[in-house]
Amino acid sequence: MKEEEERIQNLRSKATKLLLRKEFHDSIEAYSELISFYHNQISNTHQNLDPNILTKLKKSLCLALCNRAEAHLNLQEFPQALKDCNEAARIENTHFKTLLCKGKILLSLNQYGLALDCFKEASLDPHELENSDTLNGYLEKCIKFESLSRTGAFDISDWVLNKFQGKPPELAEYIGPIEIKKSDISGRGLFATKNVDCGTLLLVTKAVAIERAIVPQSTFQDSKEQEQLDMWKSFIDKVMESAKKCVRTRDLICKLSIGENEDHLEVPDIDLFRPEAQERGFLDKKIDKEKLLNILDVNSLVEELISAKIQGKNSDVHGIGLWILASFINHSCDPNVRRSHVGDHVIIHASRDIKACEELTFAYFDVFSPFRDREEKAKNWGFVCKCKRCNLEKGVCSNQEMMEIEMFLGKGLEMGGVVYRLEESMRRWMVKGKGKGYLRASFWQVYSEVYESERLLRKWGSKIPLMECVVDSVVDAEGSDERIVKVLMRGLKRKGHYGNGILEMEKAMKLGRGLYGKIMKKQTLKTILFQLGN
Repeated sequence: MKEEEERIQNLRSKATKLLLRKEFHDSIEAYSELISFYHNQISNTHQNLDPNILTKLKKSLCLALCNRAEAHLNLQEFPQALKDCNEAARIENTHFKTLLCKGKILLSLNQYGLALDCFKEASLDPHELENSDTLNGYLEKCIKFESLSRTGAFDISDWVLNKFQGKPPELAEYIGPIEIKKSDISGRGLFATKNVDCGTLLLVTKAVAIERAIVPQSTFQDSKEQEQLDMWKSFIDKVMESAKKCVRTRDLICKLSIGENEDHLEVPDIDLFRPEAQERGFLDKKIDKEKLLNILDVNSLVEELISAKIQGKNSDVHGIGLWILASFINHSCDPNVRRSHVGDHVIIHASRDIKACEELTFAYFDVFSPFRDREEKAKNWGFVCKCKRCNLEKGVCSNQEMMEIEMFLGKGLEMGGVVYRLEESMRRWMVKGKGKGYLRASFWQVYSEVYESERLLRKWGSKIPLMECVVDSVVDAEGSDERIVKVLMRGLKRKGHYGNGILEMEKAMKLGRGLYGKIMKKQTLKTILFQLGN
């Protein structure tokens, strides 16, 4: 008996040391052996155990389960960690360490309300005053995240004003007024469930996995391609590992398209993607590597860092990730939403006003490029874009006069002359409304060069539309874009309205909300707009 107690004491000590040294796999193995021993001792009906000994064994089992749960949590093996905590809670439902660990697991699973309940119950323990600061930190975080996930009232102003120094702000999962439905564009898509105005936040969600690498602009093409290939391989491994660890993640990944039989795919309920969705509602599906490769090929997104958009910082950082719900958003060359990336989260917001039942679309590539370039890029992505803009431009671009205008771009013709000729052609072709905005967006590089040149404006100003008119038409057709805002703000600066013209600044602020969404205070947004105009 003495030898047995000594062996268990040594095993307990070993498991604890492994946990403290963050050797989590070995720690789990040691705790599993310890837990098995306690189970055997407790269930051994051939011994008449003293009640005090039985109580001591159960407390030891509870602690061992809790510690193993902590190791699973650190390995992001959340289902296993939760299972251990639940078993420990059946032994002692007010055990402080178990409540704390379970709260952290639920917080990691974005189940903020349930996590908050655990932390509140743990705070009632009068014997754990030394852990009160840690506990209060988790309580505050849960309260904040629960509110954010319900209201979508995110604010990253401080981080932006601090020039993106330090860690990105922690974000909660948020699903706004959207649903999944059959799409006329391709397969399934996300749709607005109500009218939303420009800048409205629609979705904040964390990546299943993301892989990043620093690839300097000066890197040779062959080296870049090898770097991207290495990133892709590592990314696949990360997604596979995440899928193995969690039934919910695996089931949701399996609901994504592989690029075939789009019309026959089921339309999942949006509630399945909410953090509070019950685990028992998910099927334990198998996913082989070949299927996963097809899914990732169709659904992975290139990271677009908000710091790179605003300040050009981290422009050498390249990332690729899988954000499951965002993967349902189809492409259009006249998109109505934009995405930004903060940490491992993607933020989706309306880039212009959206009507109820309208499908959400963003651009898979730069839509401020001519029709033929976009057509080629779509082909490389494996689809043909049939949006209103492409249908209009397909007809126009077959026009002999349009082909001559396109040829002039490479012949050194003065840009003012190109704009003048295009505007005159649109007038003769009776192109109106959004059609003008579409074509102007396709030639935006030409328009911006003219409107930012004092010389060209002096020469062509009376023969071409006012800059404000062109900006309005492009925004109406395409939504906000940094390149449009730069031209507008620089134009206001030249005219002396920079920060003074109320109507002009209100227009600029709306464009800013279309660019970055309503996730920054007005003053912060105004500061960014001034930066873009300099």
